Amino acid sequence: MRKLFLFIGLLGMNMLFAQETEIDITPKNSWLKAGLTAGIPVGDAGDVSSFNLGLDLRGQYLFNPNFAIGLASGYTHYFAKSDFEDFGVIPVAAFARYYFTKSGIFIGTDLGYGFLTNVDNNEGGLYLNPQIGYHNRDWNIYGFFQNTFSQNDTNIQSVGVGVTYNIRFK
Repeated sequence: MRKLFLFIGLLGMNMLFAQETEIDITPKNSWLKAGLTAGIPVGDAGDVSSFNLGLDLRGQYLFNPNFAIGLASGYTHYFAKSDFEDFGVIPVAAFARYYFTKSGIFIGTDLGYGFLTNVDNNEGGLYLNPQIGYHNRDWNIYGFFQNTFSQNDTNIQSVGVGVTYNIRFK
């Protein structure tokens, strides 16, 4: 299943970038997004962690008023339950978002690799983070389901909310 997700993601990115288009990056169509996330671990992660907090950092390029792509990273820290140790996920991902209107609902997803920290015998794996939220000129508020399909059949999953501020270039 992991290989299927990876294949579909790589195929989609290949099709997106294979077109001969001239990209003109300006302050009107490109900016950084920086913010915070909070979530509740579910599945395997819920057995050893009670909640998580994270940082979200994105560089976005808006193709048109409705469709954007970019790069995403950050850090999600999982706070351990008794008898376990804290751990974290550092994603390195591409993302795509569809904005229905200039201000309103959006949907999107991140696809990449999630590096695990403070986990023995497990470096990480396929990272998937679908989102649905509300945006305006300056803010994005969204719900997410973050999943890292890591080695040794361990899935690091959480559901939560995030908020990012749009930092525009001048």
